[in-house]
Amino acid sequence: MHKTLFKALVISFALPLPAFAADSYTVDPAHTFPHFSINHLGFSTMQGRFDKTSGTITLDRAAKTGSVAISIEAASVSTGFAKRDDHLKSPDFFNAAEFPAIIYKSTAMHFKGDTPASVDGNLTILGVTKPVTLTIDAFNCGTNPMNKKEECGAGASAQIKRSDFGVKFGLPAVGDDVKLVFEIEAIKD
Repeated sequence: MHKTLFKALVISFALPLPAFAADSYTVDPAHTFPHFSINHLGFSTMQGRFDKTSGTITLDRAAKTGSVAISIEAASVSTGFAKRDDHLKSPDFFNAAEFPAIIYKSTAMHFKGDTPASVDGNLTILGVTKPVTLTIDAFNCGTNPMNKKEECGAGASAQIKRSDFGVKFGLPAVGDDVKLVFEIEAIKD
């Protein structure tokens, strides 16, 4: 009996360990809202958001790796004022007819312990791609109590200069510095 157990142990250690793949998540468009804030004429901070977002996220917490690919529909910009939204969709700003998507694609994910802390990637606006690092301000994974599905949620932010992407209308009266915030929920595939 001991020989059989010993042989089983030797065989089990000789076999390759199963590879653990990263978990894949699909962005939940009903609970994902990229938004931005920008100085407006020195009087106030204007807020806006995008209402249509899609994408995928992979996460391997054991290997401390992951990826993010987000597509934002430029024409879904919403500031609560239709005339301003129409102007933001125009060639003066997002030129949504010619450049319908704003894209963020990661190049690296950095962890602090077992939790993602930042994501390096490339942001594309108006066909111009620049490196942007997102700082992850909040992160949580678990079972959604409503739909009973496994999901992760995160809040991430970055600061960019819109002129770096060719969005120059209204400078300097309308600010160049734009704070981006990504509030994301993603459901495990």
